[in-house]
Amino acid sequence: MKKVLSTLFLLVMTTVSLAQEKAMSQAEIASFKKEVVSKTKEITSLSTDFTQYKHMSFMSKDIESKGEMLLQVPNKLLWKYSTPFEYSIAFKDNKISINDQGKKNKVDIGNNKKFAKINNLIVGSISGNMFDEKEFSITYFKDNKRSIAKLIPLSKDISQYISQIVLYFDEGQSTVSEVKLVEPSEDYTRIVFKNKKTNIKLNDSSFIN
Repeated sequence: MKKVLSTLFLLVMTTVSLAQEKAMSQAEIASFKKEVVSKTKEITSLSTDFTQYKHMSFMSKDIESKGEMLLQVPNKLLWKYSTPFEYSIAFKDNKISINDQGKKNKVDIGNNKKFAKINNLIVGSISGNMFDEKEFSITYFKDNKRSIAKLIPLSKDISQYISQIVLYFDEGQSTVSEVKLVEPSEDYTRIVFKNKKTNIKLNDSSFIN
């Protein structure tokens, strides 16, 4: 019995180790960055469904939300939540527009560098075009099916809200399939993207919330 358990334990540990992240080589990093940056430069707009999981240490279960996201390069972005309640936030023309179940509010971010950086961070994390080593300390990994970039913000304006950003790229895709935003408290938000469509027709009315 002890031998069987030992064998099972070994098999489990082997499986886990095979699924673990491995650091990319310098050649792999260069190839990965080149492919992602070159392909995301071709993207002018994007729509995707998303599921968001908010993990907080004091809760036994993650909070799950679903909705749709629209992006138009360089600076138009709409998050539209449909469940568990309707809520939307739009970044457009240096303004944030919030619609909380019919209650609307606008914030001017034109002169606020913090909000401007956060907006750029969100747009970049979705498009994948954010390998800026002046703004982040970046390490690259891979597992069996995904490429992974882990970014630590160097700016205090960002690091006081987000301590680490993890970008996941599914095999064969140059746009982000999952984003994990880790807070200094180690609580985190995980966003999984599905049904992505690129270079679709969007206009100003698409970002009215």
